[in-house]
Amino acid sequence: MLDIRKRTGWIFLIVIVAQVLLVSAQVQTRSGVPVMEAVSFGAFAKVQGVTSSAVRGVRDVWSNYAELRGARDENQWLKQRLAELEIRLQEQRALAARTTRLQELLTLQQATELPTVAADVIGGNPNAMAGIREITISRGTADGVQPGMAVMAPRGIVGRVIGQPAARASRVQLLIDRDAAAGALTERSRAGGMAVGMDRDPPLGMELVANLQDVKPGDLVVTSGVDGIFPKGYAIGWVETAQRGPGLYLNISVRPAVDFNSLEEVLVILVPPRPALSEAETKAGPEGRK
Repeated sequence: MLDIRKRTGWIFLIVIVAQVLLVSAQVQTRSGVPVMEAVSFGAFAKVQGVTSSAVRGVRDVWSNYAELRGARDENQWLKQRLAELEIRLQEQRALAARTTRLQELLTLQQATELPTVAADVIGGNPNAMAGIREITISRGTADGVQPGMAVMAPRGIVGRVIGQPAARASRVQLLIDRDAAAGALTERSRAGGMAVGMDRDPPLGMELVANLQDVKPGDLVVTSGVDGIFPKGYAIGWVETAQRGPGLYLNISVRPAVDFNSLEEVLVILVPPRPALSEAETKAGPEGRK
């Protein structure tokens, strides 16, 4: 009995729904479209809208991912390219600086009447604070280098070869070493003395210059040639201070013409050292020394 009622209820519901659908198919909206068609179209339109939004969202996410991956790869390539260009720029700057230094060295070599040989600085640390005031150069006995020969740079005197050179290397005592010295005079007043290395700043001094001599800050100090090592007339440095001393001589500090911390190329003067000249021989000149 209960089953018959349920079946009857389902049949009645189906008949009602069918009737509603039939009526909807026949009844039209104000625009002339059947109600059934309008309802179904609206339902399907909503489903299509949701589906389209989902597809568009997935597509946008994928597109953004692809673009982000491409941007990351491009960014990595640009960084690598920038690093390569920076290295090339540094190489070009180093090459240009070396070319300038070599041109200055060549100009000095051409202007010097004495025989010379160019050399690279291959070792040493001309740091006064570290107590090391010598360098190693790439020329030796195979190139005609002998102990005591003068070494110079485009800006002035560097020092002298010390010890026995090897076939392709030599040690050079810098002029700023506390045990180094060179005959010197001021270019303006011709006041003579000795340029010596000092443990101070500036690292050069000029000794044995009488208090009565005319020496002023800014005077150029050049080699006098009396030491038998350095040829006459090459720059040593500039007077920084000149004060009357407690004894017979002035206290003179000299700023070197050469930047000893940046030496890379030098010239070795291939003339063996000779005995130092006395003051009388220096004033007499070459004819008086015969």
